[in-house]
Amino acid sequence: MYDEFNTSPSSQSSTASKSLEINKDIQSVMAHSETLVGIDEVQKSLNRSRASVYRYTNTDPRNLNPSFNPRKLNPEYRSDQKDQLLFHPNEVARFAKDILRIKEVTVEVLNSPSSATQETLGLILEELRAIRSHLEGIKDSPSGLSVHRVRQSRPAA
Repeated sequence: MYDEFNTSPSSQSSTASKSLEINKDIQSVMAHSETLVGIDEVQKSLNRSRASVYRYTNTDPRNLNPSFNPRKLNPEYRSDQKDQLLFHPNEVARFAKDILRIKEVTVEVLNSPSSATQETLGLILEELRAIRSHLEGIKDSPSGLSVHRVRQSRPAA
């Protein structure tokens, strides 16, 4: 999913290109996290009870991330057993059409209130933008001793 943001090693040599790369990665992570839906949204879109959504879900207490099961509703990758189950809207639509045989499926993703993680990522993104603009300003200005020599226009003693 993030392949489009990878660049060649030669383009990563400058600090500005690195900050741009990090900037794009954060934006893609934020966009990715906003498009996933939780159990409540799946329950509403499938018009099923919470218990039946859990019954449809491809989970296993012994395996944190079981392999794809076409007969189940497959959640996104989790790093911890305590993480909330999140689903991609396309997966919910696939499950509704293929397994539940629902003819018309509309999965609407609404913007949820920003979480502490999203706010932190937003602050990091703002900071990276400020660093990038600062670095671009430094690159355009003269550097080294020549700046100091020009400023010292007084004669030598």
